[in-house]
Amino acid sequence: MSFKAFLKFVFFCFTAVVLTRCKDEKPTKSKDKVVVSFKKEGTLQLKKAESDSIIITLDIEIADNDYETETGLMYRTELATHQAMLFVLKEEKYQNFYMKNTRIPLDIIYIDSEKSIVSFQKNTKPFDETSLPSEAPAKYVLEINEGLSDEWELEVGDKIVFEVIK
Repeated sequence: MSFKAFLKFVFFCFTAVVLTRCKDEKPTKSKDKVVVSFKKEGTLQLKKAESDSIIITLDIEIADNDYETETGLMYRTELATHQAMLFVLKEEKYQNFYMKNTRIPLDIIYIDSEKSIVSFQKNTKPFDETSLPSEAPAKYVLEINEGLSDEWELEVGDKIVFEVIK
């Protein structure tokens, strides 16, 4: 066998092996995709300040430790109209939230230790890492779907009352 014939034979074998291996390979799908679902841990009522009338009652998930507070609604793909996340923070102070890894546009409602709304950050942008500060010290933060604070006509001074059912 000549050297040229030998090289052709090796090239042919190599090509056959490569083509056969490529056919057998199947695309891999990520199986560790985590879906984070809403977990009802309480109920919350929003009330008008001047009349004490109930605006709406919400199911709430509560973030009251460091991990839950840091994660919040990150990675979620949905939040129903009657659902919200309530952050119970360690101390009342000026707060700063952001939308890192948050896919759902939100209204962020800052609430003081007397459970009165002190400020809003409305229609936040998903994945935006810009600081969204409170305009006054807050002990609680309520996150709801964007636009609902306007739809429900919430105002500074309106109140919350919540019950934990853990």
